Amino acid sequence: MPKRLDDKLQKGVSLDRDWRTREARYYFRAPGRKKVRLKETPGTDAFDKEVACARLGIPYVSEGAEPPPAVVTLKRDPAEGTVDWLYAEYKRRATISAGVMARRATILEEVCDYKFGSARCGDLPYADMRKRHVVEIRDAVRDKPGSRNDVKKAISALFAWAVESDLAQMNPAAKIKLLHSGDGFHTWTVDEVRQYEAKHGAGTKARLMLHLALYTGLRLDSLSIVGLQHIRNGQLTIRPEKTRKSSGVIVDIPVLPELQKTIDECPTGNLTFLVTEFGKPFTTNGLGNKMRDWCDQAGLFHCTTHGLRKAGATIAAENGATDEELMAIFGWTTKNQTTTYTKKARRKQMAAGAMHKLVPEQK
Repeated sequence: MPKRLDDKLQKGVSLDRDWRTREARYYFRAPGRKKVRLKETPGTDAFDKEVACARLGIPYVSEGAEPPPAVVTLKRDPAEGTVDWLYAEYKRRATISAGVMARRATILEEVCDYKFGSARCGDLPYADMRKRHVVEIRDAVRDKPGSRNDVKKAISALFAWAVESDLAQMNPAAKIKLLHSGDGFHTWTVDEVRQYEAKHGAGTKARLMLHLALYTGLRLDSLSIVGLQHIRNGQLTIRPEKTRKSSGVIVDIPVLPELQKTIDECPTGNLTFLVTEFGKPFTTNGLGNKMRDWCDQAGLFHCTTHGLRKAGATIAAENGATDEELMAIFGWTTKNQTTTYTKKARRKQMAAGAMHKLVPEQK
């Protein structure tokens, strides 16, 4: 279970303790709906799935339980052609993971509830939505650049699906540029990697986690499942969880000698390299929380798992990796991500080669 759990609960989830027994009770609340009691353990994949179902307004069935009888959860039937109706169709028909849908649903519900004067957005015809409307909603429901970008992306994903499904003629969010939101997660430096290694020696799970993330570029959801079954003849092949239902891209990379040495030095699980103290595979959230502890123990309170992925891309780009090579290593399907690293690397190389030109010519 994560530390400071109340600070890590998903949006809409709250903790209510029984005033007599102090028993922890978790609920999901959404505007205009009845609160839903959550019975799974926070910090587990089952809890995440239960929250996702509550957010979508559908019954949650735990593993091994009998499915409940069909129930009607919609409080009203939205009028066809409205934004509410399009959103309902998107939830019903779009083929994306429950986690992605849950994240988008949180934003799209706020979009539907946004009011243009006295008119609620969800009650308006979606065919009339234009770029200026998306910008107004984006800037009204969120206050930070990164969060505003999330609103733009959610609306764009909704209308992109509608266009693909012949329900809409155009995507009003398609040509809206993303706002600059800084560099995001901190990119590890080589000194920070060495500092972590000094704290967590060879043969530890903490060292194995570091090298798996740094030398494969895998995201946290893939790091929690990668194991010996993904390696054959020195080649690691895995389909990242994030792209399993979208691009379907497969990462196929050689295992570097440095990583193989670390794997050989550390006890691993049967199905996953990284296991808990009870010998069970980590959940994605559990592994993230454990990495947080390992970083804190090394005094790297600002470092994260995703920052290692960025560090690997930075090092590769500075060593001359092309956009296509970075795409192959990190499982990216466009150059939108790679150019961030290759441009910085080229600027650094050009600056190093031109610094002597700042010195006045000696006569």
